[in-house]
This record gives sequence, C-alpha cells and structure tokens, in this order.
Amino acid sequence: MSKTTLAVKVDYKVASRVKKFCKERGIKYGFFVEKALEERLEHEEFKEDLLDLKTSRSKEKEAVLFEEYLEKRRV
Repeated sequence: MSKTTLAVKVDYKVASRVKKFCKERGIKYGFFVEKALEERLEHEEFKEDLLDLKTSRSKEKEAVLFEEYLEKRRV
C-alpha cells in the first residue's frame, strides 16, 4: 500500500494527548491516527447507510421482485 502525507491542524492539547498515549503504549503515531480516521469514516458511512435505509423503507411497498423487473425489461 502506498502512503501519503496528510497535514492537518489540530488543537495542541489533542495532539499532545495522542502522542503521549501512543508513546506510553508503544504504538506508532501514524498508525494510530490512520486507524482512528478509518474507524471514524466507517462510523460515518454506517450512519449514512442507516439513514438511507430509514428513508427508503417507505418506498418498500412499491418494490417489485427482481425477477419481475427482469421479465419486464426483456419485453
């Protein structure tokens, strides 16, 4: 996997806490930040999926079986 640099400004206290946390536990700083970003992205994407599901549920009554849809397309 190729790597890139991601430069962001964060509060000094947050950066200090993260660095201290990583140092005390022997975790590489970059690894920790990368995993934290991945987890947050997954969390946000999951929330979006749930919202899509919730908003689509009302349209479920209008849905047709996939096989019926394919048959109509073949005509």
